[in-house]
Amino acid sequence: MVQFPPAQEKLPPASDAPLGVYVHVPFCASTCDFCAFYQTVPKGDAVRQYVDAVEAEAALANWNGRQVATAFWGGGTPGLLKPAELERLGRIMLLYGGQPAEWTVELAPATVTPDRLAVLKQLGVTRVSMGVQSFDAGLLDALGRQHTPAQIYRAYDLIRGAGFASVNLDLMFALPGQTEEQWRADLTEALRLAPDHLSTYCLTFEEDTALWIKLSQGKVKLDADKEAAFYVKTWEFLDAAGYTQYEVSNFAQPGARSRHNSSYWSGAPYLGVGPSAHGFDGTMRRWNVAAYPAWRSRVLAGDDPVAGSEELSRDAVIAERVYLGLRTIDGLDVEPGELAGIAPWLDAGWVRLEGKRLTPTPLGWLRLDALAAALTVTRSR
Repeated sequence: MVQFPPAQEKLPPASDAPLGVYVHVPFCASTCDFCAFYQTVPKGDAVRQYVDAVEAEAALANWNGRQVATAFWGGGTPGLLKPAELERLGRIMLLYGGQPAEWTVELAPATVTPDRLAVLKQLGVTRVSMGVQSFDAGLLDALGRQHTPAQIYRAYDLIRGAGFASVNLDLMFALPGQTEEQWRADLTEALRLAPDHLSTYCLTFEEDTALWIKLSQGKVKLDADKEAAFYVKTWEFLDAAGYTQYEVSNFAQPGARSRHNSSYWSGAPYLGVGPSAHGFDGTMRRWNVAAYPAWRSRVLAGDDPVAGSEELSRDAVIAERVYLGLRTIDGLDVEPGELAGIAPWLDAGWVRLEGKRLTPTPLGWLRLDALAAALTVTRSR
C-alpha cells in the first residue's frame, strides 16, 4: 500500500460556491474508431511532463477558494498513468480543491491493476467508470477497442474488490452489424454484474474519426429507425431491472446518480484542466488549447492555456437551460403562456406536466432536439 506524504500547504478557505473539476488525461495507446476526444500516444517522458503541466495549470486556475464538490478524470485513458503518477496528480487536485464528495476516474479494462486501484482508493476516489462498450469480442474488434471480454471481467472483479462506493459501466449500441439480440445480451451481461450505474450511448459518427471515414466510404451506414428501436428497448429493459433513467443516456440504482454529470446538466460551474478541457463559470464558457505540446508549453511558461471563450447571450442561456432541462427526468418549470404550445406534446405522450414541472417521457427523448428548439423559440420572444 502506498503511503502518501502530507500536503505541504493548506487549502484556502472555501466559499459557499462549490464547483466541479474535470481533468483531461490525453494519453491513449491507440485510437478507437469512434473516438473524437483529443488524445496522443505517450512517448518518452511525456506523462511526467504532463503531470508537471497540470500542477502549473492548477496554480494558474481561478479556484476562488471554493471547495470542489465533484471531480472527474477522463480521457484519453487515465489508467495509462503509473501508480506514482496517479498519486501525484491526485495530490495536486487535493491541494487546490480539497476532498470531493464524488470523485470519478475513467479506466479502460486493460489498464486496471491492483496497484492503480489501491492508489485511487487511498486518494479518496469514490467512483470508477469503466469503458466496456460491449461484451462481444467481435463488436469490440470492430470498434477498435484494445481489450477482451476476459479483461472486462477481471477488471470488474478487481474494482469491486477494492471497495469503491460506486461503479459505472459504459456500453454502446447501434454498432455496425450489431443485432438487437446482441445488444440485449450485452445489457443482460451488464445486469448480471450489477453495477451501481450504467451509461448507454448510441454510436455517433464524429468527423475526423476512422468511423466517419468508413461512413463516407459507404462501409457502414446510418439507420435512424434502428437507433430509435435500440433506444426504446434499452429504456424498457433497464427500467424493468430497477435502474432509474435520470437522463437520456444514464441509469442508476437508488442513490447512485452521477453528481458530476448532473452538475453539467444543471448549469453548475466547473473548471477544466488539461489539453482541450472545457470550463464554465455560469455565464462564460472557455476551452483550452487541444494540442498537448502547445498546452504544456503555455502553462509551464505561466500563461493561461485558453484557446477560446464565449460569453453566453440571453438566447444562448435560454436555449441551454431548456435543452439540459429536457434531457433529464428533473425537467423544468413552464409558464402559463407556454401551455398551449405544450398541449400537443402532452396528447402525444412526449412529456408529462405536474403542476408547473414539465418532464420528458422516453418518447419525448426521441424528439429532444425538436422539443427543445420549439420551447426555446417560445421563451426567446
